Order: sequence, then C-alpha cells, then structure tokens
Amino acid sequence: MQRTPLLEWEGREYEHQPKSADWYWALGIVGVASAVAAILFGNFLFAILILIAVITIALHAAKEPPLHRFQLLETGLIIGEDFHPFEEMNSFAVLEDIDGKLPPVLSIKTEKWYAPHLVIPLDGVDAELIYSYFLHHVDEDDHKPTFTDLVAAWLGL
Repeated sequence: MQRTPLLEWEGREYEHQPKSADWYWALGIVGVASAVAAILFGNFLFAILILIAVITIALHAAKEPPLHRFQLLETGLIIGEDFHPFEEMNSFAVLEDIDGKLPPVLSIKTEKWYAPHLVIPLDGVDAELIYSYFLHHVDEDDHKPTFTDLVAAWLGL
C-alpha cells in the first residue's frame, strides 16, 4: 500500500474560544436547575445524567483542541494515525465560510460507526486541489450542519 502523501497539513478540529467565568456560572445554574427539576419529578437517574453532562461540557469548553496531522494519499486520508480509505467514504463536501473569516473545511461522511462524520480544516492547504482530488474518488453531496453542530456552535464549543 502506498504511504507517500500527496499533501500534508496540520489543523485543529475547531477554533478554541476561551469562556468567561459568567459562561461557566450560567452553565452551572442551568444544570443545577435542571437537575433539581428532574428530582422534583422523581427522576433521580436523569438528574445525575444532567450533572454529569454539565461537568463534561465544562471540561470540554476549558480545553484547547489538539493539533491533528492530515495526509492525503492516493488511496485515502490519514488523520493522525487513523487511515480512512476512499472506499469507506460515502460522500464529501468542501464548506466555505460566507464571511471568509474561517478557513474552508472538508466534510466527509463515512461508513464507520465510530466516525460517521469527519470535519477537516483546510487551513494552509489548497482547498481547490483537495476538492478536485476527492471529486475523482468520492461522491460529492450537500452536507448541512447537524443539530449537534448547531448546538455546539450556539454554546461556543
């Protein structure tokens, strides 16, 4: 199998936005209020789940995303140490920011249950070249943001 990359670049999965203390207070207040409401309705397990979710969101918001290394091969894409062959990719799209403030991203939908949707930043690499290369190997489709993507953007994650 060929392992000589055609293109290599690095990028972060998302841009880290530091949160203020007020953001964490608001998250905590909403979380505790929701947990209290769940307890009042007699759903103790849901209250515990809410508190665990709030702690997880707070921890995720505090950390900076890791720097990933991407390598485009003739047979697929390597993200870090994980190889994603073109045969396991259902569709792709190159998404560009309307305002032009953010770099374009490569959106890939795969057959893998643990990584069904890959979002790869194309900062510092020729997006047109990647688009044309993917066009010859994977079907292009219209990728719209999922509900989870919209909630994460709304929370600033």
